[in-house]
Amino acid sequence: MCGRYSQAKLQTEIRLEWGEVRIELKKPRFNIAPGQAAPVIRLADGAVSTGELRWGLIPSWANDAKIAFQCINARSETVADRPAYRGAFKSKRCLVPADGFYEWQPVGKLKQPWRFVRNDGGPLLLAGLWEAWTPGGVGTGPEAEGAAVSTVETFTVLTTRPNAVTAPVHDRMPVILDRERASAWLDPKSTRETLLGLCTPADDGLLRRYPVSTVVNNARNDVPECIEGLRGLF
Repeated sequence: MCGRYSQAKLQTEIRLEWGEVRIELKKPRFNIAPGQAAPVIRLADGAVSTGELRWGLIPSWANDAKIAFQCINARSETVADRPAYRGAFKSKRCLVPADGFYEWQPVGKLKQPWRFVRNDGGPLLLAGLWEAWTPGGVGTGPEAEGAAVSTVETFTVLTTRPNAVTAPVHDRMPVILDRERASAWLDPKSTRETLLGLCTPADDGLLRRYPVSTVVNNARNDVPECIEGLRGLF
């Protein structure tokens, strides 16, 4: 799975087939966790743009927002057919920009967090899906009279089997797309077969890993220590 990631660079420029998109953050994000808002890249009317969406997809048909925490990741092998994701897979695909992601390795009774980054220090584009959900039941009771109905936009990150770098730590990894494959992922003309063909493990030479402090275990800790490597371990 992919349960945490980072976007520590305040400004990142990414060029896709559809044009250049600029990620601008008010502050660096060292420990993005489910339930939090984070930038995603979407395509609309032939142009790419960014938006702040909440991590944890809520299907448009859901009765309860709690389903979001069951939908922070979507398995690429079944994403096209599962009710929670198949609608978004057809028409609401997105890219989740990151500069690293975390996984946890069991070490005795504990779990050691590892951070995965590109060898060249560049940005990662994770395959994602997004949805727009309007809470149901608003206006159906006396207490709801006059209540405003607000739409919540959410996203999920696709995962696939691990490559040689992630396998020693975890049995899943996020789907990472290069620029060409990222453009195909957003393309509304891409077929089901093309899209599923993009959901493969990253090349073994793309990533490196290093152990980090357990400070990252707490989602409230969004601090530089989350991305600092531990010395003298492993």
